[in-house]
This record gives sequence, C-alpha cells and structure tokens, in this order.
Amino acid sequence: MKKKKTLSSHTKGTVQSIETLLEVLLLSVLYFVFWWRSYDAEYSANFSHNSRYLLAGVYAILTYLFLKNSDGFQFGQLRKADLAVAQWIAMLIVNFITYFQLCLIYNTMISPVPMLLLMLADVVLCFLYINLMKFIYYILYPPYNMVMIYGSKTAAGMKLKMDSRRDKYQVNALISAEKGYDYIIEKLAQYDAVVLNDVPNQLRNDIVKHCYQHRIRVYVVPKITDIILRNGFDITAFDTPLLMVSGQGLTFGQRFLKRAMDIALSAIALIPAAPIMLLVALAIKLEDGGPVFYKQERITLNDRPFYVTKFRSMIVDAEKMTGAVLAADNDPRITKVGKIIRATRLDELPQLLNILKGDMSIVGPRPERMSFIQEFCEEIPEFAYRTKVKAGLTGYAQIYGKYNTCPYDKLRMDLMYIEHYSLQMDIKLILMTVRIIFSKESTEGIDVAEENQKKVDAMLDKLQDEEVCAEDLSSSK
Repeated sequence: MKKKKTLSSHTKGTVQSIETLLEVLLLSVLYFVFWWRSYDAEYSANFSHNSRYLLAGVYAILTYLFLKNSDGFQFGQLRKADLAVAQWIAMLIVNFITYFQLCLIYNTMISPVPMLLLMLADVVLCFLYINLMKFIYYILYPPYNMVMIYGSKTAAGMKLKMDSRRDKYQVNALISAEKGYDYIIEKLAQYDAVVLNDVPNQLRNDIVKHCYQHRIRVYVVPKITDIILRNGFDITAFDTPLLMVSGQGLTFGQRFLKRAMDIALSAIALIPAAPIMLLVALAIKLEDGGPVFYKQERITLNDRPFYVTKFRSMIVDAEKMTGAVLAADNDPRITKVGKIIRATRLDELPQLLNILKGDMSIVGPRPERMSFIQEFCEEIPEFAYRTKVKAGLTGYAQIYGKYNTCPYDKLRMDLMYIEHYSLQMDIKLILMTVRIIFSKESTEGIDVAEENQKKVDAMLDKLQDEEVCAEDLSSSK
C-alpha cells in the first residue's frame, strides 16, 4: 500500500534553503549580541555605526561556508549525532578565526572568555535547532514505502544498511532480479520508490525507464561505468549528443594546487601535532618496550611503492603467525595503547611526514599493500583505477565508508572522488574528517561485516519464492 503523499519533494530545496538561512541568521545574531555586550563598550572607538554590522556579516559568511563544507546543513540526511558534531566543529573553527580577527582589528590580545561563552551558546543553539529541524523534516517528508530489487546476496545486504536509517528509508520488500521484468513491474505499483542494486544492465535500464515514465522514485547503486560516465564532458559539435571520458586523472593545474595545499597544511599541522606525537610515542614505548613506529610498503600514484609510517598499534611482529590479514574489532594483536590511538586515528599522524615528502596527499584513496591489491584485482580488475591519484591520509571512502567496507564499495567511492575532484572537495573532506574521528561505526572491524553477511543469508533464506514484508524480515537483524 502506498503511503499518503505529503509535501511535494520538489519543495525540498526551498525548505532546506530556509532552514540554512534561518540557522545562519540565528548564529550570527547570537554572535553580534555577545560581541556587543562584551567587546563593543571597551573598543567602540574602533568602529563606526555601520561597521558593527559588517562584523556580523563576515561572521555569517564564515558560518555558512564552514557549516556547508562540513555537511552541517544535511538535516534530512545525517543522523542527529553526526549533524551535531559537524556543526560544533564548524562553529569552533569559525569562532577561532573570529577571535583572532578581532585581535587584529583591536590591535591587542583580547579576552577569549566571551568567545568561549559564545561557543557554549552555539553548542546549545545548534543542538536545539537540529532536533527541531529533524522533527519538522520528518513531518514534511516521511520515509517512502520502498521495494529493493537485488541481483545478488551481496547486493541484498544493502537492506541492512538502509534499515539503520528507518527514519528516512523504509525498504519493506525484497525482490530478486531473477523474477523478471513483468513480475517486477506488476509489484512496483504497490510502492512509492524502488532501489536497484546489482541488477543486470538491460533489466535495470527497462525498470528505470518505466519508473521515469510513471513518476516512481528510483535509487540506483551505481556501477563502475556509471561513476566514470558521470564526469564525462558534453560535446555539442554534432546533432548527436556525445560524452568524452579522458581517464587521465587530475590535470596539471589540479596536481599543482593539490601539492601546494598538501605542503602548507601538513607543515602547519605538524606544529600542534608534535607534542601529541611525543606523548603517543612515549605511551607505546612504556607499554611493551617495542618500536614506536611501524613501516610498511604501500602503493601510491601510478603503482609506485613507498613506505608508509604509522604509530605501532599491534604487538611486535603481529603478522609473523597470521600473515597479511585485516584487523577485527577485538583483534588480540592490538595493544592497549593501540586500541586508543586507532579509535582516535592518532596512529595516522606520522603520515604527515609522508605527505611532506610527496609520497602521499592529505586527501586521496587509502594506500593499500601490493598483496591486497593483487588479491582484489583478481575479483575486481577495476581496483587498479585507484592509483590514478596519490594515496591519501583521508579520503572519500574513509569519510563515507567504514573500516570493513567491502573493496568494491571502497573502489566506487574512491572513483567518485577521482572523477569529481576539486580543491573545494578536498577542503570539505578535510573538515569532515574531524567529525569521523567521533564515529565508532567508521572503525568497525571485519568480524562485524561477516556477522552482517550471516544476517543477509538468513534474511534471504526467509524469502524463498516470494518477497517478504519488513516485519517478517526483522527477526533476522
């Protein structure tokens, strides 16, 4: 049964714009009040009447830019906790910049106390605003009644991921692509939206065309070719549309700007990171007396090998008995200090030296070991495409994926980064990396992935010859 329609999805952009502008306005007014009550009386001679409002305008622009590039306005997409962390980090940066801006304007080091109180007020305001907007958003746009068409057991696992966001996506039925076009089209009339994952090309094309004609919303998990073609250049030299895919990676100008940013940011980051790195090194040494650093050969741009440097988080010679294997959540090889530095990503800090040296970039696909690349390429030949750019300290797959995300999904996310690269995207991913540090999900081990696959197998066993409603599938979660 289709759900009762509420506000049209065409108005969503307008609603989001109103939400965005209103929050920026509230935060800017809050700043102006704190500034006026705390600094204006003492330093009023520095400003004319209109200049006071210019300060609020600059603050509003900074607030908008940092919130937007931290995904702080994704009220209908992110969880409340993720939104809150994203907004708090953005406002911390904005207030930090604004404090030193005021110091320069007043030509003295002013008291930071009002700015600290402002930050506390921002935390409260953002928390309340997020909860209010999420509630309004859910009322205006309740989740769609969805059906998933899957082409394999692995593809059916997408339902478990979407079930984690039942507030937004409600996949209430699963249908195997083997049922065929006629059967699937007959069932689609019962649903508001359809999810297509790993469906054979011809069948997928036919379903998409049918849904397009009948105004049925379609969510498609892209294949490698889809991602590559999305960045194709339109050529209008003929009366037939033509797309051109260069496949060359980044341009010379992009590589130059990216390298300049890598050098500047990594050099700056090493200054506050130095005392932290010293403490981490001391903790590792005190725990078991073993080496502080761990070096391992990885692959970067154009399949060039290099040695990545990390803080050692496992016991000495951890792979002597097990060989090259990925870590599980409760891996006994991980030391006590290792659990902490892996959870907080502090084990990655020495890679700032790899970035300065030029082996890595701040943003890019994570560097893999040659043995893993060879293994993945046997099943996914396209996995080699990841080395069209330098390996990175953080990246698209690290932001939106998890430690146990399967290689094919990591490849798709890395290609989305490569094919849509821009300097703005790098800045956005750097800001979002700070948020991911506070996300436990991103560090899930391979044992969690294996458990999820067992759930998928049990779920599909219940399907048998007919699709099953979500209530019947819930016991397999």
